[in-house]
Amino acid sequence: MKIIKQGAEAILYREDNCLIKERIRKSYRIDDIDIKLRKSRTRKEAKLLEKTENSPKVFDVDEKNMKIKMEFIDGKLIKDILDNMHKDDRNNLMREIGGKIAKMHDGNIIHGDLTTSNMILRDKIYFIDFGLGFDSSRTEDKAVDIHLLKQALESKHYKHFEESFREVLEGYKISRNWKEVLNRLEKVEKRGRYKGKNAK
Repeated sequence: MKIIKQGAEAILYREDNCLIKERIRKSYRIDDIDIKLRKSRTRKEAKLLEKTENSPKVFDVDEKNMKIKMEFIDGKLIKDILDNMHKDDRNNLMREIGGKIAKMHDGNIIHGDLTTSNMILRDKIYFIDFGLGFDSSRTEDKAVDIHLLKQALESKHYKHFEESFREVLEGYKISRNWKEVLNRLEKVEKRGRYKGKNAK
């Protein structure tokens, strides 16, 4: 097995056409608490991956060793290609991403870390890394999910983030609750601006 990435929460291995995500022990946590947390997060992430249409297929979940064996998506991270795309292609891609997020939210799936680092383009768009994800029907959670993507675009793709985010919102309008979510998004952003002013 080849280590692809080692983060604070997990190690990613590649084995043939499979990706194995192993949640690693945290030495600062009490063992019993650490085991329970890693088990529940492994189980939860696997369920979210299985529920999400545009995500890697899950082949096996090993709760004892805190591992998820899933399809390896051999594509390009959207964060690596977005800035070099032709404007029309980029806008079409962002609109499609908005539509995929809408479908995810209509299934009450919150990704929790919507960034272009967690999206892969191969034959279609794939969402990866649901480690911070959860189930929720709350409009607030869906609005915050979109707000996180806006922040990520502004940070990593600042040259055209306004146009890109506008296309995301356009694509999101296929959601049955798009008006409520986008109205709440405005409130979430106002809260952020208000906190920022108070922090100065």
